[in-house]
Formats: sequence, structure tokens, C-alpha cells
Amino acid sequence: MTGVLSRTVHQSQSGWEPVYANPNLGVMSISFLLEESDAAVVWRGPRKNGLIKQFLVETDWGVGGLDYLIVDTPPGTSDEHISIVQYLNDARPMSTSNNVGGGASGAIVVTTPEEVSMADVRKELNFCTKTKVPVLGVVENMSGLQMRLSDMKFLKGDDDGSNNDNSQQDCTQQVMSMLKEKCPEVLSMMVTTDIFPSSGLGPRGMAT
Repeated sequence: MTGVLSRTVHQSQSGWEPVYANPNLGVMSISFLLEESDAAVVWRGPRKNGLIKQFLVETDWGVGGLDYLIVDTPPGTSDEHISIVQYLNDARPMSTSNNVGGGASGAIVVTTPEEVSMADVRKELNFCTKTKVPVLGVVENMSGLQMRLSDMKFLKGDDDGSNNDNSQQDCTQQVMSMLKEKCPEVLSMMVTTDIFPSSGLGPRGMAT
């Protein structure tokens, strides 16, 4: 996403030196420490937690430090989430004098509309409640597809109504030619559809 694949980090006297996607965006990732980009990280909790603490404490973000620290975590409520919240709480204790909150400033939770994803997200929201991490918002990915009709591909199944991959024929050119002749104004229209059927009230209902 940030265009820093195959880059490496280095250690100096001041700590880890992050990789910079641009002068205002520094990135730290365990992938920078692996010899192969596709290698699996098969580590137990203590070793993972130790590296998380190193990244949080020993990274040199330069003069002036950071304006924002954004941590991209895996799905669920695993050791990584607990460790990050605990380490941030230790680093930014709550101020009792002016009621300024400590630890993580907030969490942005990402989901997709289907129930298997929302089940994990509900646990994540409960986790945030128990650890007193404010939820800033819920982002719904893959909520729908929107594109121009002229950019679509049309497939025709067998006459018996079967639509398996082996029976489908590409009839895009035929359909487009017919539309251009009969109703060309349709080609500029936008077509929308749900990628996944929402479960219940969907992510919007879950977030309210």
C-alpha cells in the first residue's frame, strides 16, 4: 500500500531507522526484517511481544517525533492487540489533573458485510470497550460494486439455465452493439450491486 516492498530497516545508536514512503510517512514492519517476503512468522507470544515493544520504544522517528502513530493489526483479539494497548498505556499514562486520556487515542475497526467478518469485529469492539480504547469508527470494505455499464462484461449461459464456468460464453460485444443501437443512453449509466449480502442490519447496525 505504501510502496516500500523489498526495503530494509537499519539499527543505529539512536534505534531502528524506519523506511520512509515519503518525507512525511515513515513505516516499520516485521517484513523488513525477513529474508524472504513470503516467509511465515512462526513466533510464540513472548517473542512477538518483545518485537512489538522494540518497534514502539526503539524506533527513531527523527527530530520532533510523530504527529500520529497508526498501528495496523491482524484481525481478532490476539496477543498483539493486548500488548499494543498495554505498552501504549505504559507510554502514555492517563493524566489525572486534566482528565486527558492515555494509551491509544482510538481504534478504527475494518469489516466486510458478511457475518463471518462481523463476528470477529463484534469481539474487537468488545475488546475496545474492556480496554477503554475509544472506537473512532467502523469502516465497511467491499460493501458494494459500482461501475459504468459500458465497462461490464456479459456472459451467456446454456439454454437450460445453467451458469457454470464451462457453459458460459462471452457475449459482451454483442450486448454492447445492441445497446448502442437501441438505447445508447444506457451505456453511461452506473450499475451497483452488493458483493456480500449483509447479515442482519449489517456493519452500520452493528456500529450503532
